[in-house]
Amino acid sequence: MRISVPAAGVARLEHAYVNCYVIAGAHGATVVDAGLPRMWGALPRLLAAVDRTPADVRAVVLTHAHFDHVGFARRALHELDVDVWVHPADAHLAAHPYRYAHENPRATYPIRHPRALPILGAMVAAGAARVQGVKVVRSLAAGPRLKVPGHPDVIACPGHTDGHVALHLPDRGVLLSGDALVTLDPYTGRTGPRIVAGAATADSALNLASLDALAATGADVVLPGHGEPWTGGAAEAVRLARAAGPA
Repeated sequence: MRISVPAAGVARLEHAYVNCYVIAGAHGATVVDAGLPRMWGALPRLLAAVDRTPADVRAVVLTHAHFDHVGFARRALHELDVDVWVHPADAHLAAHPYRYAHENPRATYPIRHPRALPILGAMVAAGAARVQGVKVVRSLAAGPRLKVPGHPDVIACPGHTDGHVALHLPDRGVLLSGDALVTLDPYTGRTGPRIVAGAATADSALNLASLDALAATGADVVLPGHGEPWTGGAAEAVRLARAAGPA
């Protein structure tokens, strides 16, 4: 597991090609996406990277509710006694994180994209096949200053899932893009700014259209759900993702 601090007051935990983040605020900390189950054990070290502890966690915010972002959400809900926030359009998915829409059949991807095999294998080893859903959630909607530590602006960007959102920290020049825009596609193994393949994306055309909202933030740094941080600006990341197109 790798822990880094890619922006002021924001720590990143990467394990099995999945990222989760912590935002440090004046009155606690917010966990953004709950990764995979095995990442739970590294949460204290992730929080320590921004001088926080598990007792400081006030919320878990899900950019979307696929299994690899819900991993330890239920455990955080019960053991840390915190709210789990998700867009209403993803609330059912949060409770059933394997029942997601995808526009392309999944079975052929490992055959056509063998570079994805070690990625998918690592995810399974980190608990991807045994994620428990979370039913007790708080609804979030697009708008400024969500009432959690760090007060991120919530940016609606549906397409990967119906209720996908990104989180913008305008005072830090940071955009947490979830899987609306990634720098590693787990289903193809391709790197660089792009959207996730149709094996896991509900509507690629809508996903690409939603990227306008990400570019409009003007963020300097993009922190994706999969892959390395992007420091070339949100607008350039969006341009490259559109050039890459759907997979």
